[in-house]
Amino acid sequence: MSQLYDARLAIEKKIQTDGLNAADVKGKIGLKSGKLLALITATSPDDPVVLAKLRQAAKEVLNLNL
Repeated sequence: MSQLYDARLAIEKKIQTDGLNAADVKGKIGLKSGKLLALITATSPDDPVVLAKLRQAAKEVLNLNL
């Protein structure tokens, strides 16, 4: 698995654990990072720029450190 996919799983787990509206949170993260979570798969290649943006978005929206 890629680091991007691991980040996606961590974000989805946080959404579920906190009982948040998945569509709203994923939408906010997608807008901030420029990458839709639904497009990140287990075989997605790691892109350091996208990963950094995704980490920043997760921090801003969920207060989640990836």
